Amino acid sequence: MGTCDTVTEGHLVLVVPVPQLEDFVLERTRHYDDSFVSTDSTFVHAHITLLAPWVVAPTATDLALVAEVASRTSPFDFVLDEMGVFPDGTIYLGPDPAAPFASLTAALVAAFPQCPPYGGRFEPVPHVTVDHVAGGATVASTRSALAPTLPARCRADRISLQRYANHGCRTVAEWALGA
Repeated sequence: MGTCDTVTEGHLVLVVPVPQLEDFVLERTRHYDDSFVSTDSTFVHAHITLLAPWVVAPTATDLALVAEVASRTSPFDFVLDEMGVFPDGTIYLGPDPAAPFASLTAALVAAFPQCPPYGGRFEPVPHVTVDHVAGGATVASTRSALAPTLPARCRADRISLQRYANHGCRTVAEWALGA
């Protein structure tokens, strides 16, 4: 089994894409650091993180374990409308229901105990990052900017393995839920 990715030149992340918020999150990514704007058409900037950082160089066994977790989970619907702010100033939307995301994270942590969520710094909370107070945004201004989109009715239908690196964000692999 691969070791957990701790390099700073980029890292692998297991996510559920949220294409309904892609335009907004892409614009905010471009605003803060366009080196994280991907040219890969399959890459979705808007996502709910399941496990990050993940292994440095996944083996066939690692990929098969993710496929197994994905196959045991049926696709599910969720709504994004509840906005909050984490202590670090990250403005986010929490999914309703959140439990299926927590279950996916728990299954992935069980499969990859060497990769605790967020390096073990804090407990994972399912969310889509939409902005940050450091850039002058507030919950009110973000809610106003997202008003045409919210509530966002979404469907979790896959797990995506994404590489995050300056000038190198891309999709590495994807697994359909329930496949």
